[in-house]
Amino acid sequence: MQRLDGGSAVPAAMRAGIVALGNFDGFHLGHQAVVGRAVARARAEGRPALVATFDPHPVRHFQPDSEPFRLTTLDQRERLFAAAGADAMIVFGFDAALAALTATEFVGDRLIDKIGVGGVVTGEDFTFGKAKSGNVAVLATLGIENDFAVETVGAVSLDGIPVSSSRIRDLLKAGDPRGAAKLLTRPFTVAGTVQHGDKLGRTIGYPTANLDMGKYLRPAYGIYAARGRLADGRVLDGAANLGIRPSFDPPKELLEPYFFDFSEDLYGQPIEVELIDYLRPEAKFDTLDALTAQMDSDCARARQILANERR
Repeated sequence: MQRLDGGSAVPAAMRAGIVALGNFDGFHLGHQAVVGRAVARARAEGRPALVATFDPHPVRHFQPDSEPFRLTTLDQRERLFAAAGADAMIVFGFDAALAALTATEFVGDRLIDKIGVGGVVTGEDFTFGKAKSGNVAVLATLGIENDFAVETVGAVSLDGIPVSSSRIRDLLKAGDPRGAAKLLTRPFTVAGTVQHGDKLGRTIGYPTANLDMGKYLRPAYGIYAARGRLADGRVLDGAANLGIRPSFDPPKELLEPYFFDFSEDLYGQPIEVELIDYLRPEAKFDTLDALTAQMDSDCARARQILANERR
């Protein structure tokens, strides 16, 4: 799997490929259908299978002060695309120069000149070009004019409702990680590097691995049954607090997983934390004894939930 810069010419071996084109934040069922179709076409035609994504997300460019909303990092998307069968990920850096390109200029400069595109697969709601001047109909017309085939994949529905990143975000903010996981086909996962904290958890027998949420969407604050994946491949069950820790002063937003029966030093190491089930909202406790008793109960419940979960 290669990661290629969408602003530069791709290597010769990757030209004339079938390109799945979209943002693909979350890489949910709908996105998987688009990429799956592109990979199938590429294999049938003996061409490279490419997935083109945008980073940062266009919303971040046009609304830089918007609240965090990302469902995946670029690194996470790269791994997901590779698992789906793509040969390379092309990253279009979304900046003022890219935003200023008309639909025709985007196709001519980025798809034809830089990629040498052999075909495009995209979702039916895809828009591109300055002021969203391009849509799938415009793309199809430009494909005919420039001798590359364009295929559109319709929306995927689950429980009679179209799958979308917005729907997933709403479920996570409502404290329904299981509902979000059905649409994602995997748990919502936060990746980061374990940082030093106040080490308050150690004082009550619950040492945590602290992660900054960065640009990720903020799911509902509270306690979760969680699962950690270490860089060496080990998988750890645990419980995690996401929020501002109202029992401690000053408040500080963190994702703090506590892993059961684990005592190794994780500081400075990359980990991924999967939010499996929502146990309860954050609460403030008047004493450490009351907090510890609640954490004992939370961890017992999380153990029970995770014992029945497929890793």
